[in-house]
Amino acid sequence: MVKRVLVAEDEPNIVESLTFLLERAGFEVSVEMDGRQALEAVIRDTPHVLVLDVMLPELDGYEILRRLRADRATRSMPVLMLTAKSQREDRETAMDGGADLFMTKPFSNADIVAAVRRLAAGRAE
Repeated sequence: MVKRVLVAEDEPNIVESLTFLLERAGFEVSVEMDGRQALEAVIRDTPHVLVLDVMLPELDGYEILRRLRADRATRSMPVLMLTAKSQREDRETAMDGGADLFMTKPFSNADIVAAVRRLAAGRAE
């Protein structure tokens, strides 16, 4: 079964890169470029993994994460927070909010694919 990944990211170059890398790794990838649409897409058709940027228009990634973790239907969906924000507080906010993994931009292609594979397999370590 092909695993579905939703990428919630508003930077076109990052979207293009993630889509290419994840599709090449065998995932089915969909993209939403604003927070409100990303949240609606998750609720409508929950993906196996959500790659979530922190800084999105409409709703930021932290608010999306908070809402997903408060909803029984999406509480356990794996979430990889991906952001240019690399301060310790940013990581703590994401992890305290329920993110499974936290990665900063720029990212290694191999690391992002490996992280999504782990999450899709049910392992966050």
